Amino acid sequence: MQKTSDLFVRCLENHWVEYVFGVPWEENLDLLESLRTSTIQVIVTRNEQTAVFMAATYGRFTGKTWVALATLGPWATNMMTGVAYAQLGWMPVLVITWQKPIKHSKQWKFQVIDVVGMMKPITKFSSVIVDGARVPSLLAHCFASAEDEKPWAVHLELPEDIAWEMIEDSYAPITFDKIRRPVPDEKSIQQVIEKLEKAKHPMLLVWAWANRKRISKYLTAFIEKHNMPFFTSQMGKWVIDERLPQYIWTAALTSNDHLHTSIEQADLILAIGHDIIEKPTNIIHDWATQLVHINFSEAEFDELYKPSIQVIGDIWNTMRQLSNADIDSSWWNFDTIYDLAKKAQETLHRFAKQHYNSDIMMPWRLIYEVREVLGEKDIVALDNGLYKVRFARNYYCYHPNTLILDNALATMWAWYSSWMMAKILHPDDRVICVVWDGGFVMNLWDVETAVRLKLDLTIIVLNDSAYGMIKWKQINHDYTDFALDLTNPDFVKLAEAFGAKGYLLDDPTSFKEKISSIIDQPWVKIVEVPFWYPDKIE
Repeated sequence: MQKTSDLFVRCLENHWVEYVFGVPWEENLDLLESLRTSTIQVIVTRNEQTAVFMAATYGRFTGKTWVALATLGPWATNMMTGVAYAQLGWMPVLVITWQKPIKHSKQWKFQVIDVVGMMKPITKFSSVIVDGARVPSLLAHCFASAEDEKPWAVHLELPEDIAWEMIEDSYAPITFDKIRRPVPDEKSIQQVIEKLEKAKHPMLLVWAWANRKRISKYLTAFIEKHNMPFFTSQMGKWVIDERLPQYIWTAALTSNDHLHTSIEQADLILAIGHDIIEKPTNIIHDWATQLVHINFSEAEFDELYKPSIQVIGDIWNTMRQLSNADIDSSWWNFDTIYDLAKKAQETLHRFAKQHYNSDIMMPWRLIYEVREVLGEKDIVALDNGLYKVRFARNYYCYHPNTLILDNALATMWAWYSSWMMAKILHPDDRVICVVWDGGFVMNLWDVETAVRLKLDLTIIVLNDSAYGMIKWKQINHDYTDFALDLTNPDFVKLAEAFGAKGYLLDDPTSFKEKISSIIDQPWVKIVEVPFWYPDKIE
């Protein structure tokens, strides 16, 4: 005979789970004991949502599923923001919650809510385990479903009495091979080639769903072979090396962005990995621009996205075929597109010079100097706020997954987790996080987690003592300045209270030198930087 919780953990090991993140509680002590003697490492977080964010971020980096753990009632409801983050960002994660005994419970309704019903709208699959014998099949289904296209969160609820019940030894983990994704049909590829050969000014737009190593390889080959200009969405900007001369910029605004003058010249755009969940950019000019949707799944249409052709299947295979195809590009002319992109960059550089004349840190200087002190593979994680838009547009990425941001749910709570998970996965690379003071104070609890794990990480806290993005919009909408100012703690003393190192960098002229030195120091560092938004978003 075997205990259900032991079988549960064996199944997790069988699916190559290395970490479980979460907040253990009395109801899940059986599983905790089973994990104690397993190969799986348990990382205790200070909040359940952090656990989901960390597991989801692992899925974002790797496409694999790791586990977030909590118990019942309020601990389960705390996970909802993280689950929504995984849903909109298409990140595989298995969420496990607990429940009071379902066969015989003395406490009846105490802390009991319908967690399965709560999870169903924002997960691919949500179910309660009513029999230990069902654990292998349910977990096999969860892992297959979570990692399928499109990946997503899945949820299982394990009642306390099911976890400790004994079942036959014959029940064992289920092993299955990963299913290869279907490839596009020849007719679809030929349609794209015909469109390309009729176009005069084609462009390529990279979205979040192109974030795969093999896709990056063939996208780069296609771009370089045809000298085709490309731009990216915010969550697609870490797919291709942005030092390529064909890179014209990142679209961060729906309209009236600097690169829209270049986009308006295109008569055909190949949209690689588009997803409607990401904040869109207007890529249709007077209904004249044709769109080709290249993705794992069919397009969802809206006012700004109306593809005329769809190529459905494994994106890397599509781009491999297009890269190898003999395409007649003699009609193509990109001179105007590249000239306009160059002029836009010159305009932005003029704005940047103004930021260097300020006695307080401003966006352009911050972005440029962070880029200058970091190496090619070092990683920046961002919170949300107006500064994130500027980072997305103006921070150049050289390698995949070196700028981590959320442009789907756009929560202010995910940065801690992506910051810590990036370091766990890439221990030899430097990892920093740039966060707004409002978002930082919302999420103080897991500074302790980073210190306890002895992670070498740097947090740059941009301090304007306000909910800066909302205040900026309030002012720009000619509303009265009202209700958005904050009173911040002493961030240096706060860092020291957590056992981290604290710094105040209030002189922009010495920022680059000092931040370079701070980043190279081992340990968790919190760096306060007084910061100011300009009146316009350049």
